[in-house]
Amino acid sequence: MAKEPVRVLVTGAAGQIGYALVPMIARGIMLGADQPVILHMLDIPFAAEALNGVKMELVDAAFPLLKGVVATTDAVEACTGVNVAVMVGGFPRKEGMERKDVMSKNVSIYKSQASALEKHAAPNCKVLVVANPANTNALILKEFAPSIPEKNITCLTRLDHNRALGQVSERLSVPVSDVKNVIIWGNHSSTQYPDVNHATVKTSAGEKPVRELVKNDEWLNGEFISTVQQRGAAIIKARKLSSALSAASSACDHIRDWVVGTPEGTFVSMGVYSDGSYNVPAGLIYSFPVTCRNGEWTIVQGLPIDDASRKKMDLTAEELKEEKDLAYSCLS
Repeated sequence: MAKEPVRVLVTGAAGQIGYALVPMIARGIMLGADQPVILHMLDIPFAAEALNGVKMELVDAAFPLLKGVVATTDAVEACTGVNVAVMVGGFPRKEGMERKDVMSKNVSIYKSQASALEKHAAPNCKVLVVANPANTNALILKEFAPSIPEKNITCLTRLDHNRALGQVSERLSVPVSDVKNVIIWGNHSSTQYPDVNHATVKTSAGEKPVRELVKNDEWLNGEFISTVQQRGAAIIKARKLSSALSAASSACDHIRDWVVGTPEGTFVSMGVYSDGSYNVPAGLIYSFPVTCRNGEWTIVQGLPIDDASRKKMDLTAEELKEEKDLAYSCLS
């Protein structure tokens, strides 16, 4: 029997990431090749004409799984009945802007979208925040949508996770699908900690630790980390535009693993509400290694953490606490 369509909201849908993301969703990359979808696209009035153009293209592409398109500038209409919400819309930092100015713009955007989602989304709606500052935008959304379970509000660090997999794969000249269990700890910012201490590579002799195969701790502890941390800036320098297709693809990976489940023995990175695991302060949205089953994520427990990792994990938590305080000061 055909499945009921799932309603998927994409905010900022006329933007670069949105334009890369909506065809992936319509093609079944996010929720599976047998799962029909209805796309809800939201953008600001300024982008209404472009948004309508995206809707026209979705019609023109004749995607078999796409059972309907809502394209609107009204948050209530956009949020009504949605099962999955991918929050790509946000206020980007412009030249000469202070961090507090950007934070204050995003706090007001996420506060109003939180209330629209809370009142109008389907029960048990899964939320993924992509727009920066992603962790803190997700935290604001959680604060202002108290009836959405905290486990249902996440932010995207899968892009960083995938970037880390890509760097290891390039270094070792192995297929990226043979590398697993890198971890992104903390903030989706340049303080994030890409950790390979638990990562492995599939070889003809079984799974081997990344460190053992790379045989270069200087690279793993130095250039590898900074490359992953600064990759977004490197793409802007090369493209004169920020990462769009890689961000869209990793948003699909994040939701797909969350809904469908992670493969046995594999964990992925998700920005989730901290419960104090690994001595990360509770009450922050922080990236952890997780496994997913039956639509629920669980933080992987009991991984040994060395002193160097501990320092980096604490540093990114400190930045998240500062962002949280800044966001709260914008509210008052």
